[in-house]
Amino acid sequence: MRRTSASLVAGALVASLAWASSPSSPAVAQDPSAGVADLAQDINQILSDSRLTIARAGVVVKSAKTGEELYATDAGKLLIPASNTKLFTSAAAAETLGLDYRFPTTVLSAGRKAGSVLAGDLVLRGTGDPTMLAEDYDALAAEVAAAGIKVVTGKLVADDTWFDGQRLGNDWSWGDESAYYAAPISALTASPDRDYDAGSVVVAVAADGDKVKVSTTPETDYLKIVNKATVGAQTNVLIERQHSTRTVVITGTVANPYQEWVAVDDPTAYVSSLFRKSLAKHGVKVLGPTATGAAPEGAKELAKHESMTLGELLVPFMKLSNNIHAEILTKAMGRKVAGQGTWSAGLKVSTDFAKANGVQVINMRDGSGLSRRDGFSPGSIAQLLTAVRGKPWFPTWYESLPIAGNADRFVGGTLRSRMRNTPAANNVHAKTGSLTGVTSLSGYVTSADGEPLIFSIMLNQYLSGSPKDIEDKIAVRLAQFSRATPVDAAAQLRSADDAQAGDLECSWLKPVQC
Repeated sequence: MRRTSASLVAGALVASLAWASSPSSPAVAQDPSAGVADLAQDINQILSDSRLTIARAGVVVKSAKTGEELYATDAGKLLIPASNTKLFTSAAAAETLGLDYRFPTTVLSAGRKAGSVLAGDLVLRGTGDPTMLAEDYDALAAEVAAAGIKVVTGKLVADDTWFDGQRLGNDWSWGDESAYYAAPISALTASPDRDYDAGSVVVAVAADGDKVKVSTTPETDYLKIVNKATVGAQTNVLIERQHSTRTVVITGTVANPYQEWVAVDDPTAYVSSLFRKSLAKHGVKVLGPTATGAAPEGAKELAKHESMTLGELLVPFMKLSNNIHAEILTKAMGRKVAGQGTWSAGLKVSTDFAKANGVQVINMRDGSGLSRRDGFSPGSIAQLLTAVRGKPWFPTWYESLPIAGNADRFVGGTLRSRMRNTPAANNVHAKTGSLTGVTSLSGYVTSADGEPLIFSIMLNQYLSGSPKDIEDKIAVRLAQFSRATPVDAAAQLRSADDAQAGDLECSWLKPVQC
């Protein structure tokens, strides 16, 4: 089975074709230096914001046509990139795996079939598909039943050996262990929604008379729910999985419906429970216990599901800044190139790709940017953005980047509420990045002259007050840039109704569905 989603296909639009590295005539300017000097002065003014007094700021702006550096400050300094890391992971994946790459999930028989009885084990084998839903495992179970199998005398074996057994990144915070954006990585996983938040379950609460009702998406008894919440005048509830357990404790008060995305402790065990339940639903009884291990040689395929293509997956991955997609793709690259589905093998693929494309200052510790030990320079990010313009997959990749001010979640993504009603709206294609005390924005913008520009903005170690508006001011100023005509006034940041609260990009704030 294959699921394709037309709404997620990132088409090669006219704008993206304009960004491909084809020959073009330079912009005509009466005084080429006047506009550039004016730009530098304005960016310096924007960066003089008091919030950056003790912070570190690195900014690079280049012409995509000529490679000319129009502005640079601390371009070579190593800074924490947060989710700008995904620029490197996604580009390496497009190059290494190809846009047509799909993740297969298969069911195999390891035994002899006699009538409706399979004398042996039933094996569920995964390769990391982050788009698998409970309904997809149910469809696989239906195929097993359709093959005439009603009884399995052996075990249900979950084969997650395509990747290694390391579930969490070396540098990930202990405090994030139950958070959906830091879910464990496994070759067998499941998502609760079509944002494809692999390895998580949606836990919802609602007032039901004088009691609080709890439900999950998908329905599962894998989690142990401890409901201590009460009905109250307002919703002030905490839904949290206890570390290294399957127990979710719910406390506080509930007036209005509320839901939280919670990472499971073991994606393979969770998927096994979903699949076993679906088998029973379709009349297939597995007599043995659930186990993990590799499918034996000679096991025969009974059912198969293939994911959407990588070209399609780039949309939810990059638009919504999905950390789990980044880590799964990292291990998938390691498996393809080195035969090892590990972080170390996959990160070598990403760094080798970056270095082969002229990137100098780079330290990758994971694929998503969740690690605070990831390090890039603004100049290195700009170099990557320059180099990939000549790749055959660039138009699809370019369209997968969040687009400023576009309200559609699968177009604007993490930039959907930023830079609205400015020259940057529906112009800036860029990747956001957020950690506590870290924000970054890197990508592409077309100037007022029609000149394609490349930029990277990295702000680190600020103490309070999100400086994302500083990134926006620079991006808007770049959209106004003209070599011939200086801009008279500071750029308008955004419309009055376009304020965005908080310090984290909206992909980290799942319940608000921003």
